[in-house]
Amino acid sequence: MKELTKGYPAKVIVLFALPIMFGNIFQQLYNITDSKIVSYFVNPEALGAVGATTVLTNTLIGFVIGLTQGFAISVARFFGAGDKKGVRKSVANMTALTFMFAVPIAILGKVFIRQLLMLLNTPADVLSDSSDYAGIILMGMLFVSLYNMCSNILRAVGDSKTPLVCLVVGVVGNVGLDLLFICVFGLGIKGAAYATVISQAVSGFSSLLFLLKKYPDIIPGKDEWQIGSGLGRDMLMAGLSMGMMGCIVNVGSIILQEAINGFGTDILTAQTGARRLFDIMMVMVYTIGFSMTTYASQNMGAGRGDRVRQGVKHAIIIDTAITTLLIIFCFIFGERLMGWIASTDNPGIISNGTMYLRIGVVLFYVLGPLFILRCTLQGLGHRIMPLVSSGLELFTKIGFAGIFVPMLGYFGVAITEPVSWVIMIIPLIISYALARKKI
Repeated sequence: MKELTKGYPAKVIVLFALPIMFGNIFQQLYNITDSKIVSYFVNPEALGAVGATTVLTNTLIGFVIGLTQGFAISVARFFGAGDKKGVRKSVANMTALTFMFAVPIAILGKVFIRQLLMLLNTPADVLSDSSDYAGIILMGMLFVSLYNMCSNILRAVGDSKTPLVCLVVGVVGNVGLDLLFICVFGLGIKGAAYATVISQAVSGFSSLLFLLKKYPDIIPGKDEWQIGSGLGRDMLMAGLSMGMMGCIVNVGSIILQEAINGFGTDILTAQTGARRLFDIMMVMVYTIGFSMTTYASQNMGAGRGDRVRQGVKHAIIIDTAITTLLIIFCFIFGERLMGWIASTDNPGIISNGTMYLRIGVVLFYVLGPLFILRCTLQGLGHRIMPLVSSGLELFTKIGFAGIFVPMLGYFGVAITEPVSWVIMIIPLIISYALARKKI
């Protein structure tokens, strides 16, 4: 366990964020490897089939991830205040609440996945594969929930290294299983999905074992399973706020995905490949912001509002430096990376994917501070304004999908998210400026 309430803020934030960043980068590298294996050993159209499911499955999984992040805010605050009994009660409520949501989401998602994909105008030539893939992925929802619950508890008490170890174990196994199921057993796109679910189970159970073994003093006793108390209601509201925030963002992406699907398989493949690369670059930016939730929660629990203010300033400087390096990298190597990940020399796929990458990465100068301010406000207990900000992104995506994408084509898709970031950050700046005076 590590307290984030002591030491130079920039150093504390970076050291806490690095394992999370490496873990997320490792996960994204796996996604890229998975895309390469699917496109090369199955066919490029199979990559499009996977891409057609990504936004929908990410919406459901992202909701559960957001829930566990919100639940963990109370764990971090009690830990910062040195209240171990409060930590244990928070862990008890977090466990019950996590699976109260995860089970029905997994069941309903599995039952209605094909209908949802049809509503998204998924191309007929990939619909069957997309439905099979997403249905299997949703079987792993409980394992995803277990891993994220345990990893967010660990991070809340300052341990960001153990979740990294568990993730690496799962991801390495995933690559091996991909090759086994696709190349040896010939299971195609279903093999990739089965490999993912098995690796999620490995990560989930290994994180649980680490938590039980390393931190027995935060495991709830029989008298601390007081579910539905005032604490439980507070955690539920915080979890729903963060879960809905991610869900709102992804609902906008679902609407945008419908427009992308309408452009055909080549654009869908370009979008899928570009998004894989885009996500790994975005990890380097949003991880600093993600770390600010735990940092702000612990320091508010300890009554150190001055450190919260310092941390925000230092985090923005760090993200600005990272963005500059990413822009240079993307403009030099963007086309080569697109051709590699899509396993193609199709100029339409490469040029469209590269355009998407380059437009987005320049606006990381906005996205970095956006994540930092939003996560800091969440760590301080503010629930409404982060939701308002996400709602603005939803409306921006709806507007672009209905008006500008038909006019501008795929270029309209490429500029949608960057424009939404500019709009989203305005209320966050105002909200943080007001909150800053009170801490």
